[in-house]
Amino acid sequence: MHALRPGETVVDIGCGAGVDSILAARKVGPSGRVVGVDLTPEMVKKATDNAVAAGVANAEFHQGEADRLPASDGAVDVVLSNGVFNLCLDKPKVLADVFRVLRPGGRVQMADILLGEAVTDEQVEKKGAWSD
Repeated sequence: MHALRPGETVVDIGCGAGVDSILAARKVGPSGRVVGVDLTPEMVKKATDNAVAAGVANAEFHQGEADRLPASDGAVDVVLSNGVFNLCLDKPKVLADVFRVLRPGGRVQMADILLGEAVTDEQVEKKGAWSD
């Protein structure tokens, strides 16, 4: 995994309260830009408030969906997704939009939950406990 670099443009899918976006904004510095996208207006407001409180001026937050990112074709260096991709219903459509916005040589940095084949039905039934 390559570290974020000064001047890069980053899109954070499912930014939530903006923590990853704020960290990314600090890494890309004032010459870089971070666009956080979340499905709910409440989280967009919370992320915006958190960025202001953290003194981060190079991050902006938009309400939107993961398969319609607010970025032009080939305009993004890095797309982040932390714990959100598993919630997307149409994963191929989301990935298509991710690759639409990425520049040639752009990167996807993703952390998520995967369900392995060895998981039993009983374990799946208790999956709510995995995040308690």
